[in-house]
Amino acid sequence: MGATPPPSEMTVVEMLWIGFGLIAQTVFAARFIVQWLASERAGRSVIPLAFWFLSLIGSAMLLVYAIYRRDPVFILGQAPNLVIYMRNLHLRYRERREGSEQA
Repeated sequence: MGATPPPSEMTVVEMLWIGFGLIAQTVFAARFIVQWLASERAGRSVIPLAFWFLSLIGSAMLLVYAIYRRDPVFILGQAPNLVIYMRNLHLRYRERREGSEQA
């Protein structure tokens, strides 16, 4: 795809994709703010459930953007993470389910 043209030379579609990419990056970055605030509230380092959901959603959005850009480095940087985020969500839900069964 090459370098991003200046805004004056972009089509509406290209601008929408740039907007999508920026939103995706914002969602992905928000996970650290969520984690930081949860840790401050708890007084220790914690990883809240929202961290994993924001990771999964943000990474999926960034992967879609990377595929649109046809950027193999970006694609390989995002695709494997989806498995990790889904696994962590699965572990959290399994832990929660097992905890409720014991109660």
